Amino acid sequence: MKIGFLSLPLTGHLNPMTALARKLQSRGHKIVFIGVPDIEPVVHAADLDFVPFGENEYPPGSIAKRWGPVANLHGLDVLRYTVRELTPGLIKAAFEHLPGKIAVTGVDALILDTAYRLIEIVPMHLGLPYVQIWNILHFDSSGSTPLALYSWPHETSPEALARNVAGLEILGEYGQAVGPIAQSYAERNRLEIDWSNPAATVSRLAVITQTPKEFDFPIPDLPPQFHYAGPFHDNEGREPVPFPWEKLSGKPLIYASMGTLVNGLNNVYGAILEAVGEFPEMQVVLSVGKTFNPGDLGPVPSNTIVVRIAPQIELLKRAALCITHAGLNTALEALAQGVPMVAIPIGYDQPGVAARIAYHGVGEFVEVGNLTARHLSELIAKVIANRNYRDKARWFQKVIAKARGPDLAADIIERVFGERIEPKQGVAAIS
Repeated sequence: MKIGFLSLPLTGHLNPMTALARKLQSRGHKIVFIGVPDIEPVVHAADLDFVPFGENEYPPGSIAKRWGPVANLHGLDVLRYTVRELTPGLIKAAFEHLPGKIAVTGVDALILDTAYRLIEIVPMHLGLPYVQIWNILHFDSSGSTPLALYSWPHETSPEALARNVAGLEILGEYGQAVGPIAQSYAERNRLEIDWSNPAATVSRLAVITQTPKEFDFPIPDLPPQFHYAGPFHDNEGREPVPFPWEKLSGKPLIYASMGTLVNGLNNVYGAILEAVGEFPEMQVVLSVGKTFNPGDLGPVPSNTIVVRIAPQIELLKRAALCITHAGLNTALEALAQGVPMVAIPIGYDQPGVAARIAYHGVGEFVEVGNLTARHLSELIAKVIANRNYRDKARWFQKVIAKARGPDLAADIIERVFGERIEPKQGVAAIS
């Protein structure tokens, strides 16, 4: 079977999507990534085929430039800027160029990044089966649990449920930004879609989240095509990252990273550096990202190594603690190594991930608006001193290893596509 992949052109989406693609490729399927030019190096590092679109609208270097302002935002402003300033252009380019590109590739089916909202209208128009993947923390639009954009605790009181429902209203802002673009495309191609139904374009075959069920809040009613899997990790399929391994002293290691996107808040790094300086018995690796200037950090404690990018999984294998922005990939990679966390959620789905870190006892978190070096130092000391956090993280390590997320997702994909795609001449159907 030939399967096409479409992902948002961001590291936190590309890493799990390429991992899943590599798993399917290892099972004998032909895989092709279709995307803007900036993702080509990531796709080729994963040893996958690549077909570009939108070369004129998104020449090389444009994604980092356009997404750059996000680094200095926090809270819901991150999402609002993204849906108003960034997503519409990407959606327009996709609707204009993807149908032709997909036809040229000859794919039998598509796997879509769910956060690449409404891109599913293209395979609907082309009559291709598609599966959607939640690379970020999935959104619960039922109101049973808080939307992932919030760090609210899971509660079942009438007041909490009403709060959850009210919190869903922010999704309407997304619809206002991209809805008219999608509706115009649908009308041009004579697609009848009930736009009053939020689930009208959701895949009826499968929607798969890389979040383990054990790490989620309990959601009582889930659609039949929704599946939990487990983290899509594949350290072998990433671009190599140099690191001064000789500088590691052998002391217990704290790995700290604010991710690759919403990572430009100087006060956050200042609080981290001041806090970790209180632990001379430990060594710290702080990754600040490709766009942040380490020279802007100010004094760096003697126990701290600062790098722009780091081999995250390899460092987590050695870590006693992870200080994180609570991006889903970092959180799951930490848990896959049995490492507890102290989280500082900045935006997007990070507040929801942080709430689950606390709910499941694998760490603590502090809102960025309440962040101080002293409070962060207290949380670090608390998580390190109380072995219950590490014990629970190690329990999740076993859960993740047992789940074998990429294999489970690949099983589901093969089953649902095999049920929908007629075998071509000379090609055996997948059962």
